[in-house]
Amino acid sequence: MAQKVAICAVAQIKNDSNIWHKRFQEMCFNVVEEIVRKTGVDWDEEDGITNIVSNSDDVFDARTISDNAITDAVGAHYRSEEKMAQDGINGLGYAASCILSGHDEIVLVVGHCKESQSESRNMCANLAFDPFYCRPLGMDYENTAALQARAYMKKAGVTEEQLARVVVSARANAARNPFANAREPLTIKQVMNSPMLCDPIRELHAYPVSDGAVAFLLANEDRCLEFTDNPVWITGFANCMDSYFLGDKDLCSNFALKRAAERAYRLAGVSDPRKSIDVVEITDRYAYQLPLWAEGLGLCDEGAGGRWIDGGGLEKMNVNLSGGMLAGNPIMIAGLSRAAEAVLQLRGEAEGRQVENAKRAVAHGTTGPVGQHQAVLVLEV
Repeated sequence: MAQKVAICAVAQIKNDSNIWHKRFQEMCFNVVEEIVRKTGVDWDEEDGITNIVSNSDDVFDARTISDNAITDAVGAHYRSEEKMAQDGINGLGYAASCILSGHDEIVLVVGHCKESQSESRNMCANLAFDPFYCRPLGMDYENTAALQARAYMKKAGVTEEQLARVVVSARANAARNPFANAREPLTIKQVMNSPMLCDPIRELHAYPVSDGAVAFLLANEDRCLEFTDNPVWITGFANCMDSYFLGDKDLCSNFALKRAAERAYRLAGVSDPRKSIDVVEITDRYAYQLPLWAEGLGLCDEGAGGRWIDGGGLEKMNVNLSGGMLAGNPIMIAGLSRAAEAVLQLRGEAEGRQVENAKRAVAHGTTGPVGQHQAVLVLEV
């Protein structure tokens, strides 16, 4: 990237399985208030926030044009507001583009999702499928993930015990993260004995229903020091979309993720992610996805995800110290939550789980069935 874009501040609320006492507007307002408190930024027409990128979903919010319901909460009345309806990490990429283009100097990114509002998140996900052929079959993110999990476990020789270790690690890390939802420790036996959700995915292999909100303040290089003494630079971002129909793709190929990672690494000057990345945050809706996405990110060889887990790859590469999505983030802001943890680590503010002298982090987000859309963000100090 020829110019530089800084993340000046991040704000989160604690994720929970049912934030019944707050509407999503208040959740958004809470994180915006914290951004203002941390930075002193305002909405002055000349020198303040000129653009807001929001992240929401019509189905989960139960309304069309869902961003219209939060314009006042995020300060978007009488100024530009643009909605991101995929994984929220794409909102950071878009906000960075607005700044790099010269169109904006300061951009606020706000994301929210209340999964608890829906009767079933699987019913919501069913609407992402083709209405003539796939939706009537009852396809959703869970049962299609089960197809991918079975294919990947066979290809890479991943075992039930290895998947259990992923979950146990997630919960152990989440116990040190005050923003995580599911923070109770688990044993390998508990995970392996949990009820089958959708074969081979067990109940504890899946992320819990979650509500949450998160916000970021981005600024260009000239303005960022007005809001922070400790900027985190966006040095690489890319995304890629795989084929829409499941039958048109290899479920274990990591097609979209490999290409997104390759482009993001190239922008950031990363030649070997195994040696030059200090912190990794992966969006893992299901336990099998962590080793599969790790392969796509180049953290281990293709088909070696299980052996990578056994060899201590999670610990050596500081993967999902937040607890990851398995510890509970709502689907729309999972990637934003990964980026939030990466920012805290790079700023030295991840109390209780801090990586010493962390200089570069990778945050990953995905949306759609079986990793249809993938995005990779590289951050540095």
